[in-house]
Amino acid sequence: METVWFILLAWVLATYVVLDGFDFGAGILHLFVAKTPAEREQVLDSIGPVWDGNEVWLLVAGGTMFLAFPKLLAVALSGFYLPLMIVLWLLVFRALGIELRHQMHDRMWAQFWDVCFALASLLLAVFFGAALGNVVRGVPLTGAGTFFEPLWTDFRLGKQTGILDWYTILVGVTALAALAHHGALWLNAKTEGPVQQRSERIAGWMFPLVVISGALTTLASFRATPLVAESFRAHPWGVVFSVLALAGLLGTLLLRKKQRAMGAFVASALFLYAMVALAAIGIYPYVLPARDPAMGLTVQQAASNAWGLKVGLYWWIPGMTLAVGYFLFIYRRMPKRFPLKNPS
Repeated sequence: METVWFILLAWVLATYVVLDGFDFGAGILHLFVAKTPAEREQVLDSIGPVWDGNEVWLLVAGGTMFLAFPKLLAVALSGFYLPLMIVLWLLVFRALGIELRHQMHDRMWAQFWDVCFALASLLLAVFFGAALGNVVRGVPLTGAGTFFEPLWTDFRLGKQTGILDWYTILVGVTALAALAHHGALWLNAKTEGPVQQRSERIAGWMFPLVVISGALTTLASFRATPLVAESFRAHPWGVVFSVLALAGLLGTLLLRKKQRAMGAFVASALFLYAMVALAAIGIYPYVLPARDPAMGLTVQQAASNAWGLKVGLYWWIPGMTLAVGYFLFIYRRMPKRFPLKNPS
C-alpha cells in the first residue's frame, strides 16, 4: 500500500509540473514573445482560465503527502524552510503580476507587474528544479531524522551539502529549459499572430537546450548518488519511461514541424511525465534519500499506518476523479486559439 501511495504522489507532482509548467513557461517567455501591451494581454488570456486552477495540484500534492507520508512532510518542511519561504513569495508575486496589472491603466504600472510575473516564473522553475535535484542527490539527514541546508556551501557534493551546488543548479537549469520549451509549445498552440510565430521560433531554439541539459542531468544523476544506479538495476522496467521520454521529446520536434501545435504540446507533456517518473524510480524505495544511505527516509518509514492508507484511498480516488473531470471540462471549454485584441 505504501508503494501505491508513492506512485500516486509521483503522479500528482508530475501533473503539477505539466499543468502549472506551461504557464510558468508562458511567464518565462512573456517579455520575449509579447512586444506590445495587446500581445502581453494575449499571453495572459491564454493561461487566464486555468493558471490558478493548475496550482491546485501543488495543494493536492501537499495533502497527499500529509495523508500518506506525514513524516516526510514534517522533515521536508523543516529542512527546506528557507527555500520554501522563497518559493512562497515567488508564488505570491507571480499571482500579483497576473492580477494587479489590470487594476490601473498606466503603462509603467503594467510593465512593473509584467516583470514581476516573468521573473517570478523564471525563478520558480529554477527553484523547483533545484528542489528535485536535492531530493535525488540526497540531503544531510541526521540520526534524529532532521536536516538543515544553507542556501549554498562550496557548491560541491559532500556530506554537508547546500541547497545549491553544481548538481542542483544543473537540474534547475534543465527545469528552466524544459518548462520554457513547454510554455512556448503552449503559446504556439493557443495564440495567433506575432505571439504564435515568435513562440514557434523560440520552441525551436529551446529544443536543443532541453536535449543537451537533459542528457547532462541524466549523466550527472548517476554521479551525484549511487542510489540512482542501484534503483534502476533493481527495476530494469524503468527503461520504459526512458523510451517514453525520448519519444515525447522527439514528438515535440516532429509534430511542431508538421504544424500540429497541440500535438507537440501533448508530446512535451509526455516527456515531462516520463522524466518525473524516472526521478521517482531513481530514488525508490526512499521518499527522501540522505547523503548517508543508512539515514535515508524510506517509503515504509515515512508512511501512515496501513489502515489509514487504505481508508484514505477510498476518499482519494473519488475526489481525484471529480478533480480530473473538472479539469477536462475546463480545458475542453477553452477556445482553440486566443486572438490578439486591440492590436493598435
